[in-house]
Amino acid sequence: MTAMLQPQIILLKEGTDTSQGKPQLVSNINACTVVADAVRTTLGPRGMDKLIHDDKGNTTISNDGATIMKLLDIVHPAAKILVDIAKSQDSEVGDGTTTVVLLTGEFLKEAKPFVEDGVHPQNLIRSYRTACSLAINKIKELAVSIEGKSLEEKKSLLAKCAATTLSSKLIGGEKEFFASMVVNAVLAIGNDDRLNMIGIKKVPGGTMRDSFLVNGVAFKKTFSYAGFEQQPKKFKNPKILLLNVELELKSEKENAEIRLSDPSQYQSIVDAEWNIIYDKLDKSIQSGAKIILSRLAIGDLATQYFADRDIFCAGRVTEEDLQRVAAATGGTVQTSVNNIIDEVLGSCELFEERQVGNERYNIFSGCPSGQTATIVLRGGADQFIDEAERSLHDAIMIVRRALKNSTVVAGGGAIDMEISRYLRQHARTIAGKSQLFINSYAKALEVIPRQLCDNAGFDATDVLNKLRQKHALPSGEGALYGVDINTGGIADLFANFVWEPAVVKINAINAATEAASLILSVDEMVKNPQSESAQGDAAASAMGGRGRGGAAFRGRGRGMRRR
Repeated sequence: MTAMLQPQIILLKEGTDTSQGKPQLVSNINACTVVADAVRTTLGPRGMDKLIHDDKGNTTISNDGATIMKLLDIVHPAAKILVDIAKSQDSEVGDGTTTVVLLTGEFLKEAKPFVEDGVHPQNLIRSYRTACSLAINKIKELAVSIEGKSLEEKKSLLAKCAATTLSSKLIGGEKEFFASMVVNAVLAIGNDDRLNMIGIKKVPGGTMRDSFLVNGVAFKKTFSYAGFEQQPKKFKNPKILLLNVELELKSEKENAEIRLSDPSQYQSIVDAEWNIIYDKLDKSIQSGAKIILSRLAIGDLATQYFADRDIFCAGRVTEEDLQRVAAATGGTVQTSVNNIIDEVLGSCELFEERQVGNERYNIFSGCPSGQTATIVLRGGADQFIDEAERSLHDAIMIVRRALKNSTVVAGGGAIDMEISRYLRQHARTIAGKSQLFINSYAKALEVIPRQLCDNAGFDATDVLNKLRQKHALPSGEGALYGVDINTGGIADLFANFVWEPAVVKINAINAATEAASLILSVDEMVKNPQSESAQGDAAASAMGGRGRGGAAFRGRGRGMRRR
């Protein structure tokens, strides 16, 4: 009786929303499953696209998991973890973003009945981590190395990896065309890790096949003055001067006061300003450069001056393009025109200004360093070209990873089925509950081939049964069999060149297991609405700082006239 009369201890503010225990965990699992369902249909070569319309009126069409996850305005705290792992997969590997979200959703779905039956989440987490390390070791064992091959062989192997990535994208119809383009672009930058050394320029109009690769740099014609049209637009083996200097007639801006006793002295000040600009222009010409690029403005006087001397110039070149020209031509960006020596000038075999669609492009090709490449993308709608750019980004990342890690595995659900079979087999050797948990982890891995079948309109149960039977063969010859998208049956996908870098799968399984473990380990959620409303008030008072002073200041604002 005394226990019942004890006063209630209040720790948290009034209005704080707390939920804990099993219902909270199940609620988190349900939220993550809903998010996984949103991207489920985008998986694979027959995956559908999503059209996302944001509050600013921008429309995005994509089937890239990371792009969709970023654009979905997810507010559930647990489901936000899926957005983070999709982003991490995108930045680390470039592809497999839908896979990682799907796997996390499926791991949690398989864990849900155990949680409802009263199994402690830590037991599940321990078994999942064991299964994850077993799966990764198995992938490393099954991976095939492409090291030690000749350049031509390596090119064709990398093109296969790029084609596998592109087959699930909007530009999948032209995957061979773009795959070889991507491989050439990645090989062009060599060991340089900076992804911005591969430029992608978008020009609306034409067809996808009108896209081309420049082994060098291409950028859109910058803003120019009248004399520009008199400049030559083609050079062979020119020297290139890169500046971060303004070549424009400027009045003195210093906060200085000049007192003149004689009006003729004023002319000498004006002449001095002209002499400064002419001195800069003469020094630029004396360097021997035929092409002058600057990150800052090149004015009308300078444009005409260079045109009279058969020199090409472009001002307001973006920082990124200027750095790429520097890397390609071997030049160095100068912040002054004094003492320009030959070592700081770049060079290339051919420079020309070419018409691409409605735009004019400055193209530097045959660059000595060859550390850059530019892909000029053509296509119909802007949304289509944007999606093509995202697809190429994924393919470029994949080829770079395959070059560095140089091991590939069969795609199309083959590796997932093989790991699933291996884990089921391993689970039988374990006594205790973890046998069930590892079995459920193995079952979750089958979501990839199942979803590939569903998205292509095939009978998933029928195809999965065939795959299970093939992978269960004692000889191990069925290890490379996966879903054949073209026929609706099964096929040896390694022989059919459906390859992906082993690092994609390893990263996806690792990230999905970590995310599932993290969500399973949360048993309480505390939401403080007070702090939210406080933030809202602060924002309102900041917005209404003028005039009445917002809701925080009722009545007459300071300085308002009496009525």
